[in-house]
Amino acid sequence: MVHLNQIYTRSGDQGETSLGNGDRVPKTAARIIAYGGTDELNSILGIAIQTDLPQAVKSTLQNIQNDLFDLGADLCVPEANKTGEDLPEEDSQGKDSPGEHPPLRVVENQSTSLENEIDQLNNHLDPLSSFVLPGVTDSAASLHHARTVCRRVEISVLQLAETEKINPQIVIYLNRLSDYLFVAARYCNNQGKSDILWVPGQNRS
Repeated sequence: MVHLNQIYTRSGDQGETSLGNGDRVPKTAARIIAYGGTDELNSILGIAIQTDLPQAVKSTLQNIQNDLFDLGADLCVPEANKTGEDLPEEDSQGKDSPGEHPPLRVVENQSTSLENEIDQLNNHLDPLSSFVLPGVTDSAASLHHARTVCRRVEISVLQLAETEKINPQIVIYLNRLSDYLFVAARYCNNQGKSDILWVPGQNRS
């Protein structure tokens, strides 16, 4: 359970912050950048939800927002401590520690749910003959914006995975999410009928 009473703590005034296991790290650390990106993505989805979305897309986006908090919580707690051992259940004084309760981890079912949503929307869309130019409606433009940020977050997570162990389901979820956002953006453009397609070299002469 999360309890937020006092919002400012001054604990980060020197450029450090705490992970979910209590470790203090620089705010520039790869793990902080990765889960900070999920927060940015979540905020962009919050903007998209305020546009004139179909109800089915809006409901899915709200579920995704909750998933992204799960994802951020997963990234916030490293899978092992510095010695590579499991996190301890309690500290030497017997007090509660971050390891007392199992960390929240992203699971396969969350990605599978996205795949189901993609399939349902894609059934209404015609196949593409070119790439789509982001825009047309406010809803589609917001979702394309979210899609590009999602790709950037995925890259930051992959960069983190080069040096630290992460839950592989995180990368899978982000990969599916960018696909969902693309399909949802098309769906919001009159089920793809209003999409503007890229014409290679159109303005070269």
